[in-house]
Amino acid sequence: MFEQVQSFVDKYEEITAQLADPEVLRDQARWQKLNRERARLEEIVEAYRDYQRLQSELHDAHTVMNEATDPELFALAQSEIEDLNGRLAAAEDRLKKLLIPRDPNDDRNVIMEIRAGAGGEEAALFAADLFRMYSRYAEKKGWRLEVMDANETDIGGFKEIVFLVEGAGAYSRLKFESGVHRVQRVPETEAAGRIHTSTATVAVLPEAEEVEVNINPDDLIIETYSAGGPGGQHVNKTESAVRIIHKPTGIVATCQDERSQHKNRDKAMKVLYARLLDYYQSQQEDELTRTRRLQVGTGDRSERIRTYNFPENRLTDHRIKLTLYQLAEILEGELDPVVDALAAEDQAKRLWQAQNA
Repeated sequence: MFEQVQSFVDKYEEITAQLADPEVLRDQARWQKLNRERARLEEIVEAYRDYQRLQSELHDAHTVMNEATDPELFALAQSEIEDLNGRLAAAEDRLKKLLIPRDPNDDRNVIMEIRAGAGGEEAALFAADLFRMYSRYAEKKGWRLEVMDANETDIGGFKEIVFLVEGAGAYSRLKFESGVHRVQRVPETEAAGRIHTSTATVAVLPEAEEVEVNINPDDLIIETYSAGGPGGQHVNKTESAVRIIHKPTGIVATCQDERSQHKNRDKAMKVLYARLLDYYQSQQEDELTRTRRLQVGTGDRSERIRTYNFPENRLTDHRIKLTLYQLAEILEGELDPVVDALAAEDQAKRLWQAQNA
């Protein structure tokens, strides 16, 4: 384990030196990539240095105890050794957890897609509730959220909404949200007061950099059309909305949120890059299978992952059998209790895998 840690320390020092290189400073893309890698390694390096410091203190305490002639000094050193042994074990455990193989996408921004599922208008309203929940969560985390495309209904729901979330650790926190979300409540449109069940699907895609996905311009069909919305909202007589079709895969990305065709095209291309990255990564079957064994659930968008029960103020995550009776708070963006539990389960599985590899 410590040989691996030392290799991370060496890499950290190498990157630190590179970041001071004027040539690297002139290349902002390279500088940002190196800075992200350094930040990732910094926690490991600090944990290792803390472990080494505790080892040194333990050695000194043993020396004092072995040379002590005063019973009080002997007892004091013995007590310090017991305390240091406990702290050293905790520091070693922390190091082991930090050495668990990370998801390479964890530091990325994310593109999220929410689509109404079964349940008609109620499903569309639920999709809007989920979007509001993620918006509030992003706000609490200090992340920036930008709508890329939206298909609204007449009563304020979303048939589909696509948005970008930018911020440190966005993918690491939101990646567990992929799947089918189910709601149980009395719809506003239900006069009889019966509880209905509706669904919405959520997809979480790591934002792709252009260099990672090679797109041949000849493989694209770019169409423009007039943007529209419910009740005449955002109606635009000019053809500002953009639809981009990637001919080899059939993947489509659209955007009509901006009044500028140029801005809509840029946003649609961001979505297309993310969808293509997701598509190509999913083609690597061996790697995908290995990764899915480590993750909480499969990440399959057809998998029902969570139930939101309004009458009982209850949220249940079916993957880890977590039940919380604080649905109202969670829908206001207090998602951390859910995400923390999912992340802990994911980390435990990765640790088990690393120890049994």
